Amino acid sequence: MCGDARFAGSFMSYAIPRHALAVICCFLPAAVAAQTTPSVSQLDQVVVTASRSAQLERDVLGDVTVIDQKELQKAGQDSVAEILSRQRGVQMYNSGGPQTVTSVFLRGANANQTLVLVDGMRINSITSGVVNWNAIDPAMIERIEIVRGAASSLYGSGAIGGVINIITKKGQQDRPFSAWADIGIGSYDTFKSALGFSGAKDGWDYALSSSMGESGGFNATNRLSPAFDEDIDGYSQHALSGSLGYTWQPGHHIGLTVFNGYMDGAYDQSFAPLDARTITRQQAYSVTSTDDITDYWQSVLRLAYIEENTDSRSAVSPSYKAGNRQRNYSWQHHFQIAEKQKVSLILERLEERPYSQMEHDINRRDTNAAGLVYQGSFDAHHLQASVRNDNVSGYGNQTTGGLGYEYDISEQWRVGVAGNTGFRAPTFNDLYFPFGSNPNLQAEKSRNLELSARYDYAGTRIDVVAFQNRIRNFIILDENFIPQNVERATIRGVSVSAEQDFGDTTLRASADFMNPRDDATGNQLPRRAKQVYRLGADHRFDRLSVGAEYQFVGQRYDLADNQTSLGGYGLFNLTAGYEFNDSVGVQVRWNNLFDKDYTNAYGYNMPGSNVFINLSFRM
Repeated sequence: MCGDARFAGSFMSYAIPRHALAVICCFLPAAVAAQTTPSVSQLDQVVVTASRSAQLERDVLGDVTVIDQKELQKAGQDSVAEILSRQRGVQMYNSGGPQTVTSVFLRGANANQTLVLVDGMRINSITSGVVNWNAIDPAMIERIEIVRGAASSLYGSGAIGGVINIITKKGQQDRPFSAWADIGIGSYDTFKSALGFSGAKDGWDYALSSSMGESGGFNATNRLSPAFDEDIDGYSQHALSGSLGYTWQPGHHIGLTVFNGYMDGAYDQSFAPLDARTITRQQAYSVTSTDDITDYWQSVLRLAYIEENTDSRSAVSPSYKAGNRQRNYSWQHHFQIAEKQKVSLILERLEERPYSQMEHDINRRDTNAAGLVYQGSFDAHHLQASVRNDNVSGYGNQTTGGLGYEYDISEQWRVGVAGNTGFRAPTFNDLYFPFGSNPNLQAEKSRNLELSARYDYAGTRIDVVAFQNRIRNFIILDENFIPQNVERATIRGVSVSAEQDFGDTTLRASADFMNPRDDATGNQLPRRAKQVYRLGADHRFDRLSVGAEYQFVGQRYDLADNQTSLGGYGLFNLTAGYEFNDSVGVQVRWNNLFDKDYTNAYGYNMPGSNVFINLSFRM
C-alpha cells in the first residue's frame, strides 16, 4: 500500500497535459455513439510474448501492441526502427542512415534496457547491449509484438523497458503452397527485392524468404560533426529466413528456424575524411520440440544459437572484427489447470561468449534460470503473476516478479493495474573491455508500476496508460567515458491512443508525455523527447487505398549533460496502394513530404523528402 501511495502521489504532481485530454475528448463522442451498435472485436491475433505462451490478443494483460503484416506491407523503404517509432511509447535515432548505429527507446528506457527477440531468441549484443537493427530486413518479418514495461520476471536480464519480439515469416499447418515477391525502387538510388514461399502438406510445414537491397544513400554527417565528410554513405543488404517443421503425430511437432541478416554500410569517421564502412551480420537458429504430453500438459523444448559480428574497415586503419555467441537452452511446461487458468514452468540456461581482436579480461558468463507464470480469468477479473530467479555468474541470484490485474467494468471498458521488477547485468564491454571498463559495476534494477484503462467497442478503441519506472544503479558514462552506477533514474509518463473506424475510413491518434530523468543531476535522459504526437488516417476506395501520417517529436538533448539541444520536428508521410487483382498490387510511400531538415543525433543527417514504389505479387 505504501508503494501504491507513492505512485499515486507522484502522478498527482505529474498532471496529464491538456494535449492528452484533448486526444481523449476527441474520441469520447464516437465511443458514446458506438454503444448503440453490436460489439465486434477485431483483436483475434495470437500473441506469445506477453506471457511466453500463445493467447488471443484480446485476452492479453498489459500494454501490448502487434504490428501486423498489413502495416509492414505499407512500410516501403523504412527500417525496422523507423516502423517501431510510429508506435506509442517508442522513439529511435540513427547516426546518418539505416546502415549506421541505431537505437530504439521503449518507454524512455535506454536502448540496452529493452530486450529484443527474433522468434523468441534474444539478440541484444552481450558486448554493447544494443541491437544490430540495420541487419534486420522488414521483408523477413510476419509481425512484431511489443510488450511495454519491465518483463524480467518472464525473460530475465535486459527487459527493464520492455520486450520487442520480431517474428519472421513461417509455414503454417494445413495451408497449401503459396509464394510472394516484392520489387521496389526509390529515392537515393534505392532498390529492394524480396521473395519467398511457404506451405504445409502431409505433416510437413515449410517457409523460405530471402531479400536483397542497396541504396546510394545520403551524407551521414553535416558540418556540425567532427566526422563531417562531403560524400554520400550508402549500403547493401541481404537477408535469409526460413523454417521447416514436421508433425510426426498429432500434438507432437519438431521445427527448425533460421535467420541470417547482413548489412554492408558506409559511415563517416571522426579521425580522417576517408571512406569507412562496417559489415554487420546477425544470425539466429533454433530447434524446437512442442509436445502435448496430455490434454492439459504441453512441453516446449528449444535449443537456440545466436551470433552477431561486425567488421569495421577504413582506408586509414586495419580491419577490426568483433562479435559474440549465445547459446540458449529452454524447457517450458504449460499446465492447463482449469478452463481459464494456466500455469507455466520455465527452465533456461544462457551461455554468453564474446570474441574480438582485443580480448576481454573475462570472456564467458553463464546464467541458469527458473520461472513460474500464472494466468487466470474469473468472469470480469483477469490476473497474471510471474516470478523468476536468474543465477548469473559473477552476480549471483537476481529474483524478479510481476503482478497484473485487470477488471471488466462493462463489455466495453477494462481497467488495470500492474507492478513489475526488472534487472540488467552490465555488458562485457562495461565490465571487462581492456579500455574504458569498470569491473565494479552493479546490476541495474527497476520497479515499474502502471495504471491502464481501455475502451473497445464497435470500431472504437481508446487506450490510456500511466506508468512510472524507477531504475537503481543506473549506468552512465562519466567525463572519462568510464561506466559508473548513479543512484537512480526515474521515468514517468502517460500514453494515450485512440482509433476509430468509419466504414472504409480509419482515424488514429496517439500522444506520449514522458519525463525521463537522471535523479542524480535532474537532467533529461539524452535523445528522448518529453512529448511525441502521432496522427494517421486511411481510406479505401474499392481497390485503391490511401493514407496520411503525421508525427511530431519534441525537443531532446544530445548528451547527458543537457548542453546540446536537438530541436523538435514534425514529419508528414503519405501512403497509397492499388490492387490490380488478388495477386498483383502496387504500394507507394512518400516520407517527409515537405523535406523537413531535422536530426535525431547532433551532427548527423536524416533523410529528406523520399519516395519508394513497390510492386507486389502473391499467389
